[in-house]
Amino acid sequence: MVEILHTVNTIAPWFAPTVVFVFGACIGSFLNVCICRIPREESIVSPGSHCACGRPIAWHDNIPILSWVLLRGRARCCGRPFSFRYPFVELLTAVLFVACWLQFSPGKAVAGMVLCALLTAATFIDLDHLIIPDVFTIGGAVAGVLLALLLPSLHGQSHDILFVASLRAGRDALLGLLIGSGLVLWIALLAEAVLKKEAMGFGDVKLLGAIGAFAGWKGAVFAVFGGAMIGCVWLGFALLWQKIAGRPSPITPRAETPEGRPAGLGFGVHIPFGPMLAIGGLLYFLAVHRWVDAYFASLSVLF
Repeated sequence: MVEILHTVNTIAPWFAPTVVFVFGACIGSFLNVCICRIPREESIVSPGSHCACGRPIAWHDNIPILSWVLLRGRARCCGRPFSFRYPFVELLTAVLFVACWLQFSPGKAVAGMVLCALLTAATFIDLDHLIIPDVFTIGGAVAGVLLALLLPSLHGQSHDILFVASLRAGRDALLGLLIGSGLVLWIALLAEAVLKKEAMGFGDVKLLGAIGAFAGWKGAVFAVFGGAMIGCVWLGFALLWQKIAGRPSPITPRAETPEGRPAGLGFGVHIPFGPMLAIGGLLYFLAVHRWVDAYFASLSVLF
């Protein structure tokens, strides 16, 4: 299989990335269904895709990215506007899948695509509802451990006897899961003790465990602190916009009071942390893992 892929890549280097892009866009279309229906506890299988007016969407009007462009963001049946989020999620998923394919071996690329899909869906659900369903957190953690056993290259254990490599990769996945979820749990408990109220939801705890299962403990640690830095920049911009414009910015995360009522950004208001963890985890997995791993290696020398 690897030889076939190498041959195809030599003859037509554009072919595989194009196929991966199309596949990623189709998965993104499915993620849109999950993002919309899972929080409402609706089936993701039946009924099929349909407009807000209730009419089913024809297959030729449901082509990822392309249909939204051709229809200019409006339903053919009733003219209602479709949110730009639909093609954005499809495009984002496609780009993330191609990034995995171009950077990693086929096995690790497939595992990375699973991680990208899980984090994309979890991010947008958390932005909309301030929850992260267990199917993406606990399910993601289980998937990460199983994929580590099946695809040891996920944790860099491919250059060894297969059975031993699988055990080592599974160990790294479990270690990442436990350290990741444990780290956020202790941060949440300490913050709750100081603030005298819940500071972080357990969905975030489980989500970081899933990230750790795919990215290892170093990726989980980076996701926490890298995600916090990303969140500070994001919220700083959103607060500045809100103060100047007098209204929430277009990219402001959904916020609500402790009683569950919508609110503007401010002290004591609940905001989603899951998207920041997801961005931190993906940033580590796709871009900065070499530098982060080298940093931790240099620290280990000191101790």
